[in-house]
Amino acid sequence: MTDIKYDYLIVGAGLFGAVFAYEAGKAGKKCLVVDKRSHTGGNVYCENIDGINVHKYGAHIFHTSNKDIWDYVNQFAVFNRYTNSPLANYKGELYNLPFNMNTFYQLWKVATPEAAQMKIREQVEKLNIKEPKNLEEQALSLVGPDIYNKLIKDYTEKQWGRPATELPAFIIKRLPLRFTYDNNYFDDKYQGIPEGGYNVIIDKMLANADICLNVDFFAEREALSERAHKIVYTGMIDQYFNYCYGKLEYRSLHFEHEQRNIPNYQGNAVVNYTDKETPYTRIIEHKHFEFGTQPVTVVTKEYPADWSEGKEPYYPINDDRNSNLYKQYKELAEKEMNVIFGGRLAEYKYYDMHHIIAHALKKVRLELDNSK
Repeated sequence: MTDIKYDYLIVGAGLFGAVFAYEAGKAGKKCLVVDKRSHTGGNVYCENIDGINVHKYGAHIFHTSNKDIWDYVNQFAVFNRYTNSPLANYKGELYNLPFNMNTFYQLWKVATPEAAQMKIREQVEKLNIKEPKNLEEQALSLVGPDIYNKLIKDYTEKQWGRPATELPAFIIKRLPLRFTYDNNYFDDKYQGIPEGGYNVIIDKMLANADICLNVDFFAEREALSERAHKIVYTGMIDQYFNYCYGKLEYRSLHFEHEQRNIPNYQGNAVVNYTDKETPYTRIIEHKHFEFGTQPVTVVTKEYPADWSEGKEPYYPINDDRNSNLYKQYKELAEKEMNVIFGGRLAEYKYYDMHHIIAHALKKVRLELDNSK
């Protein structure tokens, strides 16, 4: 590293940091981007294995109904026509997701929307749940026991690591039921995967920034902070403040990547395993994201895990305790005059990719306007 004084030190080379660096660079600002990992891109990073772009931190499918955001990402890459149509495997039985007429036919052999609606209504009314007290009751009151027991209960309990009766009802505010034969998981107008993987986008966004990888910000905090006028921080907010109020909680993930010497393992990019006996929640076959025809394939088993320090934090646990704890950290963050906090870890909020980009654009544009 040199002694250059930067306008911004960006901690984290994920989507938020990359968008900020790109926009700041266009405005003539100098950015230094540091990341503790050995690569840029954060959780959207792809590793090329046998010509297949492997989503190293789980499936990332870009989708949005915001044309401005869609146009924005398309300046960096060509997006293919991939449509997310996952399958659910319950003890060897296959069901289409999201819940739609194909699912209802597979469950009950009903062929019309009216028959499917009647089946669900009959099951829900028998339960007579007026005020759901937990996630289980909430889900049952929306879809009835058949869908819940085969496609929701065990999968959800694996994800969260606790019984559905101990999870708050608000986690499932609604369960989309589609009474059409449409397996498209997302309702958004625009959807696809960047050809060549997400690295294509990140590399272009960071092209004009200086990048230092394998750098632990907290190990070199003082020296790094002195090198820039302002800090853009995308890491865990409680860690930034040395956990002074206590640690926020997360769920983590563990991935097992396997190379297979066959051209096609499961015939679909994403298959969820919704029974409790299977320890992982899904298998991802990466070549199907880009319609690959390679003679080999790479599959990833995704295991939910408890989070502890040193593991990657993926999903914030937004219950009352953690929400109140985050509010305390947010108040501290608002007093930091030369630090911009952004992203899912710094804001303790789960964001989809299009939301992260929109949020980063809003913050960087406000910052650049204020710095004129």
